[in-house]
Amino acid sequence: MSFHEIRFPASLSFGSIGGPERRTEVVTLDNGFEERNTPWAHSRRRYDAGLGLRSLDDVEALIAFFEARQGQLYGFRWKDWGDFKSSLPSGDVSPLDQPLGVGDEVADTFQLIKCYGSAGIIYDRPIRKPVEGTVKVAVSGDPQQESIDYDVDLTTGLVTFAHPPDVGAEITAGFEFDVPVRFDTDRIQSSVASFHAGDVPDVPVVEVRV
Repeated sequence: MSFHEIRFPASLSFGSIGGPERRTEVVTLDNGFEERNTPWAHSRRRYDAGLGLRSLDDVEALIAFFEARQGQLYGFRWKDWGDFKSSLPSGDVSPLDQPLGVGDEVADTFQLIKCYGSAGIIYDRPIRKPVEGTVKVAVSGDPQQESIDYDVDLTTGLVTFAHPPDVGAEITAGFEFDVPVRFDTDRIQSSVASFHAGDVPDVPVVEVRV
């Protein structure tokens, strides 16, 4: 897939609106009951980049970024200001934030994930685009040293240990992350007059599978 490992200007994504969407197929039966199913194992996020624009300089920066990505052709990183780290929004990233798995002395590679839960129901979201320098890993609560004990692939979110963790050892991690997205349009329309009047262009952005 065509993807540029560059982040959309965070100053422009701040103030944008968006979040996760699910696809649910609902069939109403003759007796009034419903059958519900989903073809998606994971949610998909959508945003509107236009709402973060505050000046004509911001519009220029958006257009430059849009042209460099050639519209919808190339994906890029997006900072979701409402959900961009493994800890609570008010907290600091800790190597104990998220469980990645349990050691068996064989597996040496683990996917970064973020768990979302309510009433005992857990959804594990794969994190494919961690932010460089933010990933912290622990094995059985013992912090590990990056580039010595483990390495992180910033393009896939895979953590690879120098030696497979011991049997029963709990692997945990903390991190900041971006969302892999692309523009969901091949056209941006804006005008100086309308922008000064308070209108901003509609710039849809959609998450891509990587």
